[in-house]
Amino acid sequence: MLDASGRQLRARIAAYSSWAATSDVSARTAPARAGFLKRFEDQVDPERQLPPAERDRRATAARRAFYTKLAFKSSVARAGRKLRFTVKPEVAAEAA
Repeated sequence: MLDASGRQLRARIAAYSSWAATSDVSARTAPARAGFLKRFEDQVDPERQLPPAERDRRATAARRAFYTKLAFKSSVARAGRKLRFTVKPEVAAEAA
């Protein structure tokens, strides 16, 4: 019986082997990309009432907002880590 670490390694080996045997990576990941992009179309036009060009424009804006939000959260997290490692331990203890 494998522990969690062993199962993780076994799964990683299987995933790498599968990707090594894949000749067309784009074709293999196309359904996932389509589903991801559909998410933004559903967000901006769930009843599909807008013309396709307008839906695409809005979905693109929603996707850009999504990625910009991720970048902002990442920036805040990095700044927090940097602050945590630059503050002297005694100062951090006083603030707590």
